[in-house]
Amino acid sequence: MNVYTLLVEVGRTKNDGLPDGCTGAALMCYAAGRDEAEAVRETVAILKQADLSPLDVTGYGTLDERLAEGHEIDDDERGLMTRALDENSVIIAQMQPFFKGCGAVSDDDPPQF
Repeated sequence: MNVYTLLVEVGRTKNDGLPDGCTGAALMCYAAGRDEAEAVRETVAILKQADLSPLDVTGYGTLDERLAEGHEIDDDERGLMTRALDENSVIIAQMQPFFKGCGAVSDDDPPQF
């Protein structure tokens, strides 16, 4: 079993719990799975159960894969990854809502974490 880092973009649905006025959000997740495909399937299923509407998932790999690519991973992030593995779960580590016209980033640009 591994833990995969996933960036999930979600759209709006009724009762999704996202802030009023936002057009969607990006969620940084750590998900346990035998492979990345399983981690994605489990994450999408859980988000749908939470009345969220997953639109796109980008995988960043396992801890070892990310370290090999030169990503800096602090102790807090490692702790969340360990928790996802220990609990065989999906951990939503960060949520960034999207608002039309806010900031210097285009609404079409992907979120930056």
